[in-house]
Amino acid sequence: MNPKNLDLFIRLPEVMQRVGLSKSQVYKLIAEDQFPHPVKVSLRVSCWVVTEVDGWIKSQISCRDAELEHDKDSFTSQKSNA
Repeated sequence: MNPKNLDLFIRLPEVMQRVGLSKSQVYKLIAEDQFPHPVKVSLRVSCWVVTEVDGWIKSQISCRDAELEHDKDSFTSQKSNA
């Protein structure tokens, strides 16, 4: 099996470190279906799929970039109308 195709699991402390959110913020976003849900790997252990967390991060960056582009276009059109 190709290691690049493996979906690796990460635990909550690494999730929090990667996304810069607290435990309560992560679980709030999960409850709102705005963050990847964990995988229950045993009775007391939950993990996240690293590619899903990384995808969420990339999605946040894309949303930010789209907003910046929209703001830039709005500013340009307001300036040309003045």
